[in-house]
Amino acid sequence: MRTPLRLFALVAFLAVPGAAFAHGFAGKRFFPATPTIDDPFVADELSLPLVTQRRLPDALQTSISGEYTKRLTQNFDVGFGVHQLRLANEQGVAKGFDNLSLSAKYQFYKSDAREAVASIGVDWDVGGTGASAVGAESFSTVTPGLFVGKGFGDLPDSVKYLRPFAVTSALGVAIPSRKRSTTVDDMGNEAIEEHPDVLKLGFAVEYSLPYLQSFVKDVGLREPFNRLIPLVEFDLQKPIDRGATRFTGTVNPGIIWAGRKMQFALEALVPVNSLSGSRTGVLFQVHFFLDDIFPRSIGRPVF
Repeated sequence: MRTPLRLFALVAFLAVPGAAFAHGFAGKRFFPATPTIDDPFVADELSLPLVTQRRLPDALQTSISGEYTKRLTQNFDVGFGVHQLRLANEQGVAKGFDNLSLSAKYQFYKSDAREAVASIGVDWDVGGTGASAVGAESFSTVTPGLFVGKGFGDLPDSVKYLRPFAVTSALGVAIPSRKRSTTVDDMGNEAIEEHPDVLKLGFAVEYSLPYLQSFVKDVGLREPFNRLIPLVEFDLQKPIDRGATRFTGTVNPGIIWAGRKMQFALEALVPVNSLSGSRTGVLFQVHFFLDDIFPRSIGRPVF
């Protein structure tokens, strides 16, 4: 069998939906891995590829990235991510990797009855590991954060069609290891660039058609529509000191198809203002649930 056919067969096998999941559950609620907002749960998972393209104020940015997380215990995971960037503007094209990102997360709360989960974590953008041509900083940035997910399955029968709704959120502060940088031009003039702390705020509102079909009312949806989860993500940030400015970010309406062992996501990236970009971008993600693909080997906790 040729390699492309083998790859197609593998994807087809992984995409076949099934009845049981181990990934991202609180009671009956399945939380998909949202492409933009960090998950509120810990898991063995691989996002590859995550492709985005958007028009920034000064360049057209194309990003191809991959992220991997591994559970060390049932409630604690670590991970890393790599991001390849391409920036195109009137001056030309710049290509290279952004700084390596490392992460750790601890899930401290889960309620099956309330369909709720909460975690704390930290991300480390490792300074000096990327290419300065694409804007990778020479200093590190550490972002501690809180991650929460809540399903509405406990609502009364009078509003039962609201039960498929769920919300996930992430709140953190990005703290640079260097508060400011001083540069000297060819004429000997000094320029100081401030590096502020940045508030990171993200949340997603999703409506699970699988939940509607299974736990509210079977409305007759068939493949592939019975595995769809429409959602809107909000990815916002705001410098809070040393030259603080207003919020920037995107609003990302889209849809997720979640199978038994993998999911696909497609979103639009809509800038919230002119500082965030000038045109709507696009995001596409393929995400693998390693804890469901390899439950007895690399998909299980180390300890």
